[in-house]
Amino acid sequence: MTKKIIAIALLASIALAGCSKPAEEEAGHEAAAEEAHAQSSSAGLPAGNIAAGEALAATKNAKTGQSCVDCHGAEGNAPIDAAYPKLAGQYGDYVAHALQAYRDGKREHALMSSQAADLTDQQVADLGAYFGSRTGNLRDLHGVQ
Repeated sequence: MTKKIIAIALLASIALAGCSKPAEEEAGHEAAAEEAHAQSSSAGLPAGNIAAGEALAATKNAKTGQSCVDCHGAEGNAPIDAAYPKLAGQYGDYVAHALQAYRDGKREHALMSSQAADLTDQQVADLGAYFGSRTGNLRDLHGVQ
């Protein structure tokens, strides 16, 4: 009986060993998956650069004469009009999706369509990364009467 149990355990061990990946191969796959995640977004954009996004947010657009912070305020936290959204603290992908939609004509706004028209994918990703990295003072309306 003991020999039978040992034989079953040995066969199970061999079967499991044949199904598992070597540690080096598994670590390589994990590293590649992490790198791919860092390089992508749900908007299909390259990884954003926060510092480049910060510089771009303060740069005047040649067509409109406005920068992002002119309307959305410092770090995207102080819009000049209550109808303008706060960008600080928004998900970077959300900001990127919105900018892509303005750029591609799928979403229209008198100023934002022109503001986003010439942005590259990298610039969109950089702006998303920047505004997503800022501490926002957003609040939801849960419990507001």
